[in-house]
Amino acid sequence: MRDVTPAAQNVRMTPDTLKAFCLSLNGAVETFPFSEGLSVFKVGGKVFALTALGDEPLKVSLKCDPELAVQLREKHPCIVPGWHLNKRHWNTVTIDGSLPDAMLRELVEDSYDLIVTQLPRKQQLTLDWPGQSVKRPGGSW
Repeated sequence: MRDVTPAAQNVRMTPDTLKAFCLSLNGAVETFPFSEGLSVFKVGGKVFALTALGDEPLKVSLKCDPELAVQLREKHPCIVPGWHLNKRHWNTVTIDGSLPDAMLRELVEDSYDLIVTQLPRKQQLTLDWPGQSVKRPGGSW
C-alpha cells in the first residue's frame, strides 16, 4: 500500500527520497541497463521512471498521458518533453522546488499506474495494485 500519511507527504524530494518513493510502489525494482549512474525504475519489466540520482539539479523522466503531458508542460516550466524518450508519452521533471513535492509524488504514481494498466490482469493482481489513479486532462494541474 502507498504511504499517504501527512509525514510521507511532507518529506522534501531528494535523490534518496525519490529512490525510496519509487521503490515503495508494489513490485518496483531499480535497474541500471544503460549506465551505473542512471537509475531505471521498472514494474513488471517495464520502465516507469528514469533518473540520474547523482545529478544536480535532480531530474526524473516519467510516463504521462499525452494530453496531460502537454498541459503540464504549458503550466509548469520545470516540466519538459522527455529527454531521449518518446516526447508524446514522457515528461522530464526538474526537481527544483517549483513543483510541490506532493504533485511530484502523484506524477510518479501516475507513471507507475500507466505501466501497470498495460500489464496482464494476472500480473496486476500479484502486485496488489490498488487500481488506476491516473489524472486525466482537465484536472487541477
